[in-house]
Amino acid sequence: MHPPYSDVTVGELLTRLARALPAHDALVYAQSPRYTFDALEREARTIARGLMALGVESGERVVVWATNVPEWVVLQFALAKIGAILVTANTSLRAKDIEYVLRQSEATTLATIRGFRDVDYVGALAEAGALRGAIPGLRRNIYIGADTPEGFTPYEQLRQLAARVSDADLDARGRAVGVDDVINMQYTSGTTGFPKGVMLSSRNIVNNGYQLGAMLGYTPADRLCLCVPLFHCFGCVIGVLGAFTHGAGLCPIEAFDAKKVLETVHRERCTALYGVPTMFIAELECPEFAQFNLTSLRTGVMAGALCPEPLMRRVMTGMHLPEITIAYGMTESSPGITMTPRDSSIAQRSQTVGIVLPTLDVKVVDPASGAARATGERGELCCRGYNVMKGYYNNPDATRAAIDKDGWLHTGDEASIDADGYVRITGRIKDLIIRGGENIAPREIEDRLREHPAVADASVYGVADPFFGEAVAAAVRLKPGATNQKTEPAVAELTVWCADALARFKVPKYVRFVQEFPLTASGKIQKYKLREEHERSLGTKN
Repeated sequence: MHPPYSDVTVGELLTRLARALPAHDALVYAQSPRYTFDALEREARTIARGLMALGVESGERVVVWATNVPEWVVLQFALAKIGAILVTANTSLRAKDIEYVLRQSEATTLATIRGFRDVDYVGALAEAGALRGAIPGLRRNIYIGADTPEGFTPYEQLRQLAARVSDADLDARGRAVGVDDVINMQYTSGTTGFPKGVMLSSRNIVNNGYQLGAMLGYTPADRLCLCVPLFHCFGCVIGVLGAFTHGAGLCPIEAFDAKKVLETVHRERCTALYGVPTMFIAELECPEFAQFNLTSLRTGVMAGALCPEPLMRRVMTGMHLPEITIAYGMTESSPGITMTPRDSSIAQRSQTVGIVLPTLDVKVVDPASGAARATGERGELCCRGYNVMKGYYNNPDATRAAIDKDGWLHTGDEASIDADGYVRITGRIKDLIIRGGENIAPREIEDRLREHPAVADASVYGVADPFFGEAVAAAVRLKPGATNQKTEPAVAELTVWCADALARFKVPKYVRFVQEFPLTASGKIQKYKLREEHERSLGTKN
């Protein structure tokens, strides 16, 4: 049976692909390796047997802390084949963060690399106590790479250990894994603070990948340049499973680099490309952009933040992505809830997050009373269906707060749904600024600021105010070459710009210029950090 596939376990998905498309490219890196589906299946089975020999049991949590290295994808399937739970770890974590993930997930096993950018993973793990038995339950540390440090088992040793476990034993373990068993745990990206472990099943993520891939029109002829992190749903679900459920191949980038993305699309003739808006901006602004042939591109996904219309036009034309889509969701929804069809208008792609994915139920409710809102009215977006998480690990109170008794996942996002079924996200319920009793949605102000010819991006948030309770503040990033940076005339100009189109109470009291925004790994702006930094600066001035 040939793809597409749905309603299978993550481990079984790769087995089916190996049988149906054995010689088809599955995983292609700039340097070796280059796996076909058959080769990737054999590699995943070998590593799975090695993990069994090492003592990894079904249901155990295994943390993978690494960039988009080939071993990450192999482990995604190897762990699934033995019923172990892949716990993804953000590549930017520090010692206290990885310690929290290891402890909260009650992990028995860790697989990691030397480090990434300015973070020494081995040093961070030593500081966290992971190498000296200070973390309860953590029994195994696996090292991916050469020159294995003390306290780790070399990843390559799993190949030798595999000889101790038969294929029959591996197959028996795999048959015991059900589509509704937890197979993946991801920690919420933390735009509002403390992360929680989201438990996801094969039914959650394989079926969500299938639906998203179907919306993109994937076939085995497609090749996806995957430059978003695998530790996030964007990478391991929309990316790996979205492609593989339809037999499409993957061309991953180990860590985002605009030039490497363009080189990969050019070299491998990729047909699809993913990213958050800032990634597409970096690619378009790459000095060597004109040297690369991107005409093979057809479709892709932009997520993490809405795309301004001028950027959408540049991506569709300058990057040859006429079928680029916008996707919306959250880790708790596996992650996709809505997506723009490939033939949506530019307005629909830049002003909405698309229509609800097939078979899902969505409603907009009054966040206080729970009463349904009418078409076009704003309220909290709720979702129900196969994609809703199993819950937060060891956190029943938070699970009950997120999923009501009728199975509705409360997203915390303010939204409306128009007569054509397109969903507009107008802000976070918790992001609402309450100024003197007026509820202000930051999105409207951000949209106005982005319309200014000198503004590249803006984020609006509330800061404490002794008179109104909260005041409107804006962090603004100017376009390259924009003048009047950090000057009073520039602030006054933007204030007047807002006042010309917005109600007086919505006009920012404060405007700060920033070089970059604090972002989560998925590209979402961490407004609480902007707020904290701003309030500290106001306190200093006062």
